[in-house]
Parts: sequence; C-alpha cells; structure tokens
Amino acid sequence: MFAKRNAPRLSQSLGLTLLFLTTQSLVAVGQFGDLANTARDSLDRGVRYFHSINSHGGYVYYVTPDLAQRWGEGKVDADTIEVQPPGTPAVGMAFLRAYHVTQNSDHLQAAQDAAMALVEGQNDLGGWGHTIRFGRPKANRVSFDDDQTQSAIRFLMALDQVVTLEPLSQAIDKALSLMLASQLDNGGWPHMFPARGDYHDYATFNDQGINRCIQVMIEAVEHYDKPEHRRCLAKVGRFLMISHLPPPQPGWAQQYNEFLQPAWARDYEPPAVCPHVTVNNLLTLMDLYEFNGQGLYLKPIPDTLRWLDEIRLPNGLWARFVEMGTGDPLYYDRDRIRVPSTQDLHIERRLGYGYENDLSASIQEAKDRFRTIRSGERKKPETEKARSPQSIQTSLRRLAPAVRDIIEAQDAQGSWITRKDRFKHAEAGKRWNGEYAEMDRISSAVFIRNINRLAEFLELAQQR
Repeated sequence: MFAKRNAPRLSQSLGLTLLFLTTQSLVAVGQFGDLANTARDSLDRGVRYFHSINSHGGYVYYVTPDLAQRWGEGKVDADTIEVQPPGTPAVGMAFLRAYHVTQNSDHLQAAQDAAMALVEGQNDLGGWGHTIRFGRPKANRVSFDDDQTQSAIRFLMALDQVVTLEPLSQAIDKALSLMLASQLDNGGWPHMFPARGDYHDYATFNDQGINRCIQVMIEAVEHYDKPEHRRCLAKVGRFLMISHLPPPQPGWAQQYNEFLQPAWARDYEPPAVCPHVTVNNLLTLMDLYEFNGQGLYLKPIPDTLRWLDEIRLPNGLWARFVEMGTGDPLYYDRDRIRVPSTQDLHIERRLGYGYENDLSASIQEAKDRFRTIRSGERKKPETEKARSPQSIQTSLRRLAPAVRDIIEAQDAQGSWITRKDRFKHAEAGKRWNGEYAEMDRISSAVFIRNINRLAEFLELAQQR
C-alpha cells in the first residue's frame, strides 16, 4: 500500500487549491460578501442535486430533466456510466473541489461514491474503457484514448490524499502497476492495451494519450515517490526526444509504429507531422523540465515554435496533418482517399473531425511559458502566492458576472438545465447523417464548469 503524504493535496491538472477552511471562515470581501454567501448556497445545492442523479455512483454526459433518457457518446441505459471526460472522474473531481472549499462532508461523500463506481468498474488489467456497464462482463481491454484510464487514476489518487479507504488504495496500486506494464519498449504508451495487432498498438499522441499518461506518472511521483515511477518518466521523456522529427519539419506525428516511424491509424489519419500534437508535446516537455530540471527537454522547443509559425495556413488556421517533405496540408476521406480540401470530404468527416484548427492561443501559451522558463523565473501556483487584498478584489470583480449568471440559471432543485440543447442525432449502429436534434438536457460538462467557477470565487473570498 502507498504511504500518504502528511498533508492532503489535489491534482494540479485541474488547478485545485489547498484551502482547508471551515464554513465559518467565509468572510465578506468588500461588496462581494453577499454574493459569496449566495455562491456557497448555489454550490451546495448544485452538488446535492447532481449527486442525487447518479447511477451506481457514476455519471454520463447528459440526462433529460425527468431522467428518462441518458447519453454518453450515444444513448445509454441506466446501468451504464461514462469514464471519459466529462464523465465520472471529472464529476468526481468537481465534487472534491467543492469539498475542499466548503468542508461539506456531503460533497466528500459524493466524490467517494464516484470513486467507488470506478473501483467497481476497474477491469482485471487495472484500467478502464470508455464506459462501465454494471451487471455485464468487463472488457479485458484498457483504453488510453480521450483521457479515459488516465482521468480515472488521477481522480482516485487525488481522493486518496483526503481519505483512507482500502479498496481505493488497492485500485490505485493496480492502476499504477498497469501504467508500468503497458508502457512500450520505446517509452510511449499505446492507444489500447494489451496488443491487438493493429494501429491501436502504436505509441499514440492523438487526443493527448501519452501526454495524459505522463501527467498521471508525474502526479504518482508527487503523491507516492516510488523509484519505478521516476524510471517510467525518464523512459517516456526519452521517447519524446527521439520521436521528435528532424528539421525542416521539427514536430511530432500522431502515432508511431514499432520502428519509430509515423504511421497510419484510421483511414483518414495518415502518417504526417501534426501541429496540434506538436503544441501539446512542447507543453509536456516543459512539464517534465519543471518536474526534474533537466535542460535537455528544452532543446527542441525554439526550432519547433519557429516551424509552427511558418506553417500557418493563409486562413489563419493550422492543418491537422502536414505532409512530410512537402509541408502541404493533408485531407483524407474514408478508405484512405486523399482529397484536395475540407469541402471534398464526406459530410461526417467534414463536420465531425477537425482537419483545420485554430492553435493560436495554445501556441502563444507555449511561447509565454517558454519565455518565463528561459528568464529563470518560476510561475508559482496559486497556493504559493501571497495575494494582496487589491489583487483578490480585482479577481472577484472579474468573476462576479459569471457567478451571478450561474446562480441565476440554477433552478429551484439545484440543477442547471440547458434549454433546447442542440446535438447530433444518430441512431445506434448508424453513421451520423448531419442531422441535429433539440431537447432540454442536463449536462455534466456544464455542472463541472459551474461548480469550478463557483469554487474559484469562494476560494478567493476565503483568502481575506
């Protein structure tokens, strides 16, 4: 079993802060005292309501207000919960943040219930897939796609810093053993585990698969500091360096085969240099540098940032796939058919897959962060900053309009209903034909966003 640290801590990935203050410590901060009290009530009611609509302790993406219909990626039954964000781990993290800012034990219980749903749904390998289907056999497969297994582990580790539960500790031990067992010889992680004999076996950066695995292992070291976890991080750090493609296209591909070559995944995902993946990897290199101080991780960054500026399309966007050698954007339809532009793609791929993306904000984030690192400054997390009353007041003023909107939008029972929510209408087993449906729905993503915004406001109010 892992030894806990002396003080509880939360996952830095969601920007959670360590403010273990009692309810009585909430004080008026200038003209925002009344709003803070109302925000606290809104947060409590929101968590209470959302916890009441759980299934086996877990959550899906959407439910109708009468709870008669439920959706994940598609419609699901009452015995199915989602693991992929914004599913059960992400909702659990919101509960945990609510607990830390309020010390309301009901919020902690909601987080524990979500964790126990994940523990029950953990498969024999130690991980998770897209969903947990209670009462049915567990799939003997682990997915690192779309932050599925990774988000579950991070949430369980964060809760483990607060409570002592034997099933929780055992699940974390099993999950971290999986992380070591599934790491490829080259240092990356596959799309799925165990090996299937196809592209799912490749080291995969798509949807931040490897990036999220690195995040898990950094947090594992921070929580438990075991040497095998440090060795795992050193191994994947080496993979980031050796998979970096050479000039004049110093970026990364979405996936690499066993020969460290960019490789095909799905028929519309060709071997190519991928700007979106590249930006994510630059940020991960900086994560690793800040974690262990090894300057080697900074060396690829300047040339890669220059390349990203050079390949911006005339429309101001970046291609998802850039052809190796020519630098031309690549667009593929089904059956690996290359087409001239996005307008020539099948309707599902054109509307449901981003062949061109606006990366300007994330590239600027990478530039700003790299500039700060090179200047020798360290950006302190919020928990280490001595916030002045004026700074707190400014932040409260910035957040107040959104907080008021959240409170106003909440109904009497504590829910936030998205009226006439527009979503893809697709029948089970059929490809989406471009049609949309409208319906009043309750969204896990909206709940998480609102709880985090209310918690941020209350955290600031408690700093006076």
